[in-house]
Amino acid sequence: MAYFSRGQDTIERSGKILADVVCALLLLAFAIAYFGWLGGAVAFLIVEGGLLAVEYVLPRDEGDAAAVVR
Repeated sequence: MAYFSRGQDTIERSGKILADVVCALLLLAFAIAYFGWLGGAVAFLIVEGGLLAVEYVLPRDEGDAAAVVR
């Protein structure tokens, strides 16, 4: 699924990015609270990396997934 659809204007796109940044900061805060500075940073990188990988592999509206090999 595409991150931005063609019908979205600048305000909607900016709001989507801002929401993602706030959620990432909240995840980082919880990870640090539970695992400490070093463990929290590592846990945050693992979770965010997994989320980005899943988003990269999911199929898009325009066609195939980004990771499709033909």
